[in-house]
Amino acid sequence: MSMRIGNAPCSWGVEFADDPRNPSWTRVLDECKAAGYDGIELGPIGFMPEDPNQLGDALATRGLALIGGVVFRPFHDPAKWDEVKHAAVRTCKSLAAHGARHLVLIDSISPRRATTAGRPAEAEQMSKAEWDNFISRFRDVSRMGSEEYGLTVSLHPHAAGFMDFEVEVERLLWEIEPALLRLCLDTGHSNYAGLDPVSFMKRHRERLAYVHFKDIDPAVRADVVAKRTDFYTACGQGIFCNLGKGMTDFHAVRQLLLETGYDGWCTVEQDCDPTGPTSPVDDARANRAYLKTIGF
Repeated sequence: MSMRIGNAPCSWGVEFADDPRNPSWTRVLDECKAAGYDGIELGPIGFMPEDPNQLGDALATRGLALIGGVVFRPFHDPAKWDEVKHAAVRTCKSLAAHGARHLVLIDSISPRRATTAGRPAEAEQMSKAEWDNFISRFRDVSRMGSEEYGLTVSLHPHAAGFMDFEVEVERLLWEIEPALLRLCLDTGHSNYAGLDPVSFMKRHRERLAYVHFKDIDPAVRADVVAKRTDFYTACGQGIFCNLGKGMTDFHAVRQLLLETGYDGWCTVEQDCDPTGPTSPVDDARANRAYLKTIGF
């Protein structure tokens, strides 16, 4: 099997580069390697050094590959478009400097959608004009990443943003050509949205470029959806549990990837509260151990 297993800074609670609760970037690299992973994502731009020599030496010393990076920004907000573009350019430059392949685009959490995560029938929809501009922003960043920096750019559906539920994901994938934008499916966010990740991956296998492994506790999901709990509070309540303990059928995921010849990275992402009660490195070890038991 040629799939490789990585992890990401969000498994250490790193969601925003300037969060004072974040662990150091060197600790994240050390613990990722100690937990048995082959590579790591960049995390939010600014968390890891943008000096390619400094980060390159740190990765090489630990024998870690840089897999890719995420632009988790408000694509839905026209007033923040300059912020989105600036973060995208910085991320592309950092990835290209290290030969990383994957640029992942995520519409960040919107106040208009925050209380309807997991509730597709109630979620507010964009107007046609909003949607057209939303698509245009994704297309612009996708074209920049693929054509200017040679990256594989993928869409990542995410709870509580405007690119969350199956209907809107299908619509965006239909409207932006595959040459510009591929698919990064996150198994946990799929289950959060009520979307079967295995069926969705099977339907879009030719477009699938990258996979995020995340599990979701069904009891916590039911509670936070019923109570309209915001996303980060849900993370602190343990909605994303250790792999193999929740809703995701990783045996079926593995079988599908094998049957369809997937040979890319599978990256563990266990979003958590950086000051939560569990140890990120212990969770990272447990997740790697579980994946080994099922053949990853």
